[in-house]
Amino acid sequence: MFELWAYAFGIMYSPGPVNLLGLNGGLQNRTREDLGFFAGVATAMLILFVSMSLVGGTLVSTTSLPYISIIGCSYILYIAWKLAKAKVDIDESSRNQNMMTFRDGLVLQLLNPKGIIATLPIVTIQFPAAGIHGIEGLFWIGILTILAFGAPASYSLIGSLLGKRIANPIYFWVFNISMSMLLVYVALDIAHQQTYLPWFGQ
Repeated sequence: MFELWAYAFGIMYSPGPVNLLGLNGGLQNRTREDLGFFAGVATAMLILFVSMSLVGGTLVSTTSLPYISIIGCSYILYIAWKLAKAKVDIDESSRNQNMMTFRDGLVLQLLNPKGIIATLPIVTIQFPAAGIHGIEGLFWIGILTILAFGAPASYSLIGSLLGKRIANPIYFWVFNISMSMLLVYVALDIAHQQTYLPWFGQ
């Protein structure tokens, strides 16, 4: 059981597109406004956990993962573009303009190969190894879904603590551009690992 939680915590709370967006929102003091985004991420993980439990490894295979990764990386690049061109204003009245929505969190996490990579081994390998089946599996999926909500939320809270020390909007603009470039890197890294290497790395 320890291995299951260590794996889940490690992969959900490590830096990735969803957590980086949570951090960025926190830096701009939008943690409360981004709760819908975090809920969208958690809902996507719930959908992935349940669907992977029902169909096992037949839904996502080594053949289909590169195609899913292409779609997911394209969406991450779209989010990076959206972030890069977001209006930066620390005025309280304009915070809602740049916030991430429930739909953003849901779609991003459903198309995020990291989400698929996180859920598939847990429900197809680690649950059976720990003797988790049926209703008990649904209980633990619920706990993991709460953990998925907490990942970007915790990054956002950390960003919020740091953001309160910053007053000049130029710093937020620089951070937006930096986060956008980091998301581009993440997308390219996923594309390299999950698409290029399986197709051309042999």
